[in-house]
Amino acid sequence: MTELTIAAIRAHPLRATLATVQRTSQGDWPALEVVAVEVETECGLTGIGECLARRGAAGYARFIEAALAPKLIGRSAHDRRALWSAMRGTLTGRTGGMLIEAIAGIDIALWDLAGQAAKQPIWRLLGGAGRRSVVAYASSLNWGDNARAEQELASALARGFRQVKVKIGKPADAAIRRVRMLRRLAGDKVMLAVDANWIYDADEALAVGKALADEGYGWFEEPIHPDDHAGYRHLRRHLPVRLAAGESDFTAADSADLVEDRTLGLIQPDVARSGGITETWRIAEHAALHHVAYAPHVGWSGGICSAASVHLAAAADSFLTFECMVFDNPLRQALTVPVLGDVGRLEADGTLAVPDTPGLGVTLDREALARHLIRD
Repeated sequence: MTELTIAAIRAHPLRATLATVQRTSQGDWPALEVVAVEVETECGLTGIGECLARRGAAGYARFIEAALAPKLIGRSAHDRRALWSAMRGTLTGRTGGMLIEAIAGIDIALWDLAGQAAKQPIWRLLGGAGRRSVVAYASSLNWGDNARAEQELASALARGFRQVKVKIGKPADAAIRRVRMLRRLAGDKVMLAVDANWIYDADEALAVGKALADEGYGWFEEPIHPDDHAGYRHLRRHLPVRLAAGESDFTAADSADLVEDRTLGLIQPDVARSGGITETWRIAEHAALHHVAYAPHVGWSGGICSAASVHLAAAADSFLTFECMVFDNPLRQALTVPVLGDVGRLEADGTLAVPDTPGLGVTLDREALARHLIRD
């Protein structure tokens, strides 16, 4: 086995302005930020990772290099769990927030190194579920005017998707009209799901959820605040529609109770937020243990997150479907070579191929990295 002694860790804060502003119930997003991480070893191998840093990416990068990197230099990159614990010990207090997102970038890079050293793709290091492709859904139709939603639905279906997620917001009666309209346009053979980005209170969520059940929607994602576990249980008792959450979670403990009692029917951690592959795999395994479906969250992350999510989807026992983003995002479409998990790689049957190349199976595009680097 190739020894992987960590020699250096570099963090690159990145920002990209979007060609089309993305709109959710929480507001407009004209630009996105992430941090790309490189872990260099004495033997010459370099692993890459990404952490979710939607705002303040430069601060994340400084934290990674000043607070986390010194704990790891000179240690073996093979000792991923020990390194994860060492990074976690940097700050006291509850587990979450910027610390775990920063850890995610380094952890993904450590897994990339392990795959390169073993000459195996990460999904095989995780055990593998025998998948060489993963079914994908289009994400997401924006919350805005009906004409835009109709056009975005038509575009997703024309690309070959048979599963589509819709953003909804307030007022609740407008959201209900939207989901009914889209069901009429899509027909009964298309799986539709919604994402509310926790904009509702429990009563509003009940009203919307009943409409979703009537219209045969596949799941109701983040209807209420992520911390409102009692509210989620209330909704589960009264709604015959699958509840989904998890993109706001940092560790397996955050939603363990909702998985164990089956309040959630779908868990959706983001590998660039949930502590990297090490902790996200723990979440996926916990979900499988309790017969809860798993679907990786990709959202507005970059190409490294998307690649890591493909590997997790390929390996997870209870994998349901892959979030394939359909809007243009340079941090996803230009940052890596090749680009994995992107709409441009969608097969005619609505699936995405799983790579056979070692590690993540992608490398950084240095020109794109320089173009999007935050220098101020």
